[in-house]
Amino acid sequence: MSDQLELLIDMGRHYAETQDIESTMIRALERITVLMGAVGGGLFILEGGEADGKLVCHASHGPVDVRGLTIPAGAGIVGRSVANNAPEMVWDAQNDPSFNKDLDKQHNFTTRSILCVPLSVKDERLGALEIINKESGDGLFSKDDLTLLQALAASTALAIHNARMAGELAEKEVMRRELELAGEIQRGLLPPPGGDLDPVCGVNRPARVVSGDFFDYFTLYDGRIAFTLADVSGKGMNAALLMAKSASLFRCLGKEDLRPGRLLQRINAEVCETSLRGMFVTMVAGVYDPATGRVVLANAGHEPPLLHGADGSFTPIGAGAPPVGIPPELTGGGPVGEVVLHLDGGALYVFTDGVTEGYAAGGAELGADGFQGLIRDGVAAGLSPAARIERVAAALADGGRALRDDVTVLVIDDAAAKAGRGAKTRAEARPAEVVSEAPREGVLCVLEVPARPESLILVRRAVEQTAVSCGFSKEQSQDMVLAVDEACQNVVRHAYGGRGDGDMTIDIRRENGDYIILIRDYAAPVDVSKIKPRDLDDVRPGGLGVHFIREVMDAMDHVPPPDGQGNLLRLKKAI
Repeated sequence: MSDQLELLIDMGRHYAETQDIESTMIRALERITVLMGAVGGGLFILEGGEADGKLVCHASHGPVDVRGLTIPAGAGIVGRSVANNAPEMVWDAQNDPSFNKDLDKQHNFTTRSILCVPLSVKDERLGALEIINKESGDGLFSKDDLTLLQALAASTALAIHNARMAGELAEKEVMRRELELAGEIQRGLLPPPGGDLDPVCGVNRPARVVSGDFFDYFTLYDGRIAFTLADVSGKGMNAALLMAKSASLFRCLGKEDLRPGRLLQRINAEVCETSLRGMFVTMVAGVYDPATGRVVLANAGHEPPLLHGADGSFTPIGAGAPPVGIPPELTGGGPVGEVVLHLDGGALYVFTDGVTEGYAAGGAELGADGFQGLIRDGVAAGLSPAARIERVAAALADGGRALRDDVTVLVIDDAAAKAGRGAKTRAEARPAEVVSEAPREGVLCVLEVPARPESLILVRRAVEQTAVSCGFSKEQSQDMVLAVDEACQNVVRHAYGGRGDGDMTIDIRRENGDYIILIRDYAAPVDVSKIKPRDLDDVRPGGLGVHFIREVMDAMDHVPPPDGQGNLLRLKKAI
């Protein structure tokens, strides 16, 4: 009896101290078989479910090493013991219908008697402990042997259970640390917190450690601000990874292609190549000019942004295309539709559905009305844009309650920009950009640019692309690019005197089989009678540009501007 107690105590101590449960089980099985006077034994662990799992031998002692032996759950005497969660004491193994004799034949061994007890903790079945062929006496195991083996099995089962729990806790801790690291990386992708004087700022509050929402903005070379806000479908690590990819694509491609609709088209193409099936991103992208209050906005399946006018009104801006991540072959492809907004001292709020569907005070959804109310109150209280959206996020987590969903808000506040805008002229303030307004019949492109030489790169690009799309050859397109460039250079040099303080509008359209380019300026009206091509034999400077334009184009006419202000040049080429 003392040997048995010593073994129980020793096994318990080793199970508590060691982290190598496999080697401890092997050592314990050896001592069990010796103490109980058995020829050999095995320790089987249940892997998988009780119905369709398997029993795998992890420890073996005796003349035959059966480690790695795998039998279906429920098969054999071991499987019967596990399935019934009851001990098995078999005195004549060869005549037991559940006994498989193949292993004996394979190793030239005879199994006479078997004692098997299940390893279980409460209702969880872990496996079985089996010993075979008692060497002393009549060779049969007794009830005392069964009692002892059950005690040893209980200690072993508890050790296995605790080892598994410790392993799961360790894995969860590793996962927790990885999630925290992922959360830190995500936060590093977001812009720094906005200051009180910043016209563009955002806030992101994840419902979990990582977020599927993101926002970003950065200043372009000419002072305009590119911005985006997006919401990835789903939760967890997959959503966080797709969020990181979409955010990186926006920052990378946004500096290359400044038209929001085209930018979302390119991001969609990239996301569709690698995104998981069924995942998509609702996304808003835009470009804000703090000098003029003008916003060009594209919305791919996202919650309608809210335009909060200086008069206190709210206007939702709907989506112009399906979300990013929907294959182009299903949507028809092409750029996302764009809208042009003039904030005029108001503000544009872009947000995720975690805002309007979040729980406010009292447990009710904040909703669109509640969100607008918080904005009005913030404006009335004279809060800065950053303080206003922080107040919205705080309202959804009031009292420390868990967020229902990620909360992300981005604000573009023109009043804040106006405060630092000063008295710049319209031409000094407004940079060159392509404007894709609501499509009109026959209109191919509209550009509004300052009358400065550096703006003409966009004009040349637009003429080349639209001319090719109308069927002109590359050579014809290049000639028209040079002709239009010459006309625009004349506006810069002569109409505005090279001062760079004026504007131009270039309207490219297709009408009745003709390719039409309208070049509008806002300078003093010119004397059309003095604009004549000079004879090519005259070597004096000036006049050759007009000659070249008329050689390339079928017609060059000055027509009255619709409002009577400035000058309007009409160039025509038959398609």
